[in-house]
Amino acid sequence: MTSLNEAIRRRGPWSLPNLLTYGRIVAIPALVALLFWPWDDWARWTALGIYVAAAITDYLDGWIARAWSQQSAIGRMLDPIADKLLVCALLLMLVHTDTIRGWAIWAAIVILCREILVSGLREFLAELKVSVPVSKVAKYKTTAQLFALGFLVAGPAGDKVLPYNTQIGIVMLWVAALLTIYTGWDYLNSGIRHLVEEDTRGS
Repeated sequence: MTSLNEAIRRRGPWSLPNLLTYGRIVAIPALVALLFWPWDDWARWTALGIYVAAAITDYLDGWIARAWSQQSAIGRMLDPIADKLLVCALLLMLVHTDTIRGWAIWAAIVILCREILVSGLREFLAELKVSVPVSKVAKYKTTAQLFALGFLVAGPAGDKVLPYNTQIGIVMLWVAALLTIYTGWDYLNSGIRHLVEEDTRGS
């Protein structure tokens, strides 16, 4: 109980929400290493377990930060970075293992390009003191992407338990990619509008 109370009181870079975010970043090399043995069922299931734990921390760190009033600048910075690193690393490894192949690679490319686009836009708009709120569609995209990656990380090992597991993951990846195109255009349109307004004021 004492250690829990200390975790609740602790703020700054070593608060519990930030530790969960650090854990999500540390999980990335472990996932990458395991997916170098894609034919090994044990490696696939272990990777899935780590991925599920990382996905849970993605929800918990924000919830705990709000519930315990432990929001911090480092947490706001690292949380989206950790998410993007996790998604990008997994997509690259899933292509490497042939879990994502053929036309489905285009879905992965769309998602990767969108992450870069939105990161660049957010960084530039932050200099203009403009925030871009997360839309409801973007949350749907994140959910579809989350489940797609879970099915695909399990891959062939999951196919032995759930028929068409990998195909389900590919379909959900395409759903996430289509939602990604929509939300990416939404962010881009918003960014261009602010850029035009900034140029107009400057002239």
